[in-house]
Amino acid sequence: MKIGLVGFAGSGKTTVFNTLTGLNVPVGFGGELHLGTVKVPDRRIDTLTGIFKPKKTIYAEIVFSDIPGEHGAEKTGLSHKALQQIRDQDVLCLVLRAFPNPALDAAPNPDADLEAFQTECLLADLGMVERRLDRAKKDKPDPAELVAFELMKATLEQELPLRSLTAQTLDRGRLSGYGFLTDRPLMVVVNRSEDEAALPLPEAMAKRLAATHSAGMVLSASVEAEIAKMDPADQAAFLEDLGLKESALARFIHTAYGLLDLISFFTVGPDEVRAWPVRRGSNARQAAGRIHTDLERGFIRSEVMPYEVFMKYGSEQALRDAGKLQIEGKDYVVADGDILNIRFNV
Repeated sequence: MKIGLVGFAGSGKTTVFNTLTGLNVPVGFGGELHLGTVKVPDRRIDTLTGIFKPKKTIYAEIVFSDIPGEHGAEKTGLSHKALQQIRDQDVLCLVLRAFPNPALDAAPNPDADLEAFQTECLLADLGMVERRLDRAKKDKPDPAELVAFELMKATLEQELPLRSLTAQTLDRGRLSGYGFLTDRPLMVVVNRSEDEAALPLPEAMAKRLAATHSAGMVLSASVEAEIAKMDPADQAAFLEDLGLKESALARFIHTAYGLLDLISFFTVGPDEVRAWPVRRGSNARQAAGRIHTDLERGFIRSEVMPYEVFMKYGSEQALRDAGKLQIEGKDYVVADGDILNIRFNV
């Protein structure tokens, strides 16, 4: 999963990036894209590794991109280059400043910054849609594609993001080459001062995010950056002093997984124990395709061991002996924590 961090000048975006990735990118690095990969912690993977003792353990991963915007106190908008770079991301994460910044004259206004970002993305997408419709006057477009673009134009003109259109309403298979910004899942991080780090997301912003099919969370990036440098044994106590139960990274991962409605299934064995993220509701054949296209193409059946059931019996053989090993077909809906063994033939 690729998550692109964006934000206006002084938002603390790069500090958030450093907090989440453990890197030390200097603030105001001048237009260079930086990447950081983070393993998604999962105690179930740790437990399965202890049981199977594989040669490799592979966690699910998030690749964070610190996308350069416009830097400098006098600039408030995202650059054209930044808007282009975020098209490559699976998820957008907008960092909003909600703390005093002596380098900036203006007081923080996260609500206004959110509206400005939403407007920029809406206008960028609307421009792409209108250009495509203008070309359609000269070309002979696919009628279904033309209907899709007319629908998108009407949606954007109502100031609604394209992500608000359901899969049944909009055939996204026709849009993969366009990279529409408002069709990307959007997370919003409200970056606060230390004394407000544990306060909930403001009700008005929470409603606004729900209306635009987005998700939000709060943190104090400067404090979380310091916590991330501490010995793990000391982190919990410090977080508790702030009124927090989990680190910024853990809260971020929960929010991202919830936004995308992701779950994890596992494959296990002496060679590898691995977590595979998939959308909730995915069937066994689709899950097999996450592992390899050959498994999806030649899918025969899936042997399923729910994690809690596996832990109760302790081994695959014990499940077989107890008649608890599930043999499922291609339409079986994979559950969070399922351990899968795919049988296939190509």
